[in-house]
Amino acid sequence: MALVNDYPVVTQGIARMLEDFDRLEVVELAAGENPSRVVDLVLYDAFAARGRGRYDVVRLLEDERNRKLVVYTWHVADVQVQQALDLGIDGYLSKQLDADELAEALIRIHQGERVVEPKPMSEHIEIADWPGRSAGLSPREAEVVALITQGATNDEIARTCYLSINSVKSYIRSAYRKMGVERRSQAVLWGVQNGMQPERTHH
Repeated sequence: MALVNDYPVVTQGIARMLEDFDRLEVVELAAGENPSRVVDLVLYDAFAARGRGRYDVVRLLEDERNRKLVVYTWHVADVQVQQALDLGIDGYLSKQLDADELAEALIRIHQGERVVEPKPMSEHIEIADWPGRSAGLSPREAEVVALITQGATNDEIARTCYLSINSVKSYIRSAYRKMGVERRSQAVLWGVQNGMQPERTHH
């Protein structure tokens, strides 16, 4: 299988989660591009995919080297799940799954089952990794800061993350406290210095 996300720390974290499962072999970590080889499964992590999530899914689906595509995310609103399923993906998995549950779901998908396991997202997942985790940012706070670093407005963040504008502002306030910043310009600089810019590969 291949793992796809613009942030290497994210794909490396998922790979570590799955390294003890003999039936799953991660053969490629791809940043912002399609895997370079034929793979049985692609696990697409949608962390901070500003306005591109649907585009990335369609691009991965259209590549015949990707035999099955699974979206891995903490955005589990019904409308979001249905939109992804309508595109033709093979699985939609919540980051609330532990390593055993994730591995089992991936194996079932490989065997031909369409698996949807959108467990509600809590603020205290202890799996994989994300930019800003070492500074104490929760997954939600980290994604909001990553989107700020990319230049997104609060309204754009709300749409991307399926959050209310008040929730976005709340995450920004709590993240800023942990980061020790007060203004958006300071947050952008902090984000650049702490791995919040996507690392996309271009050919």
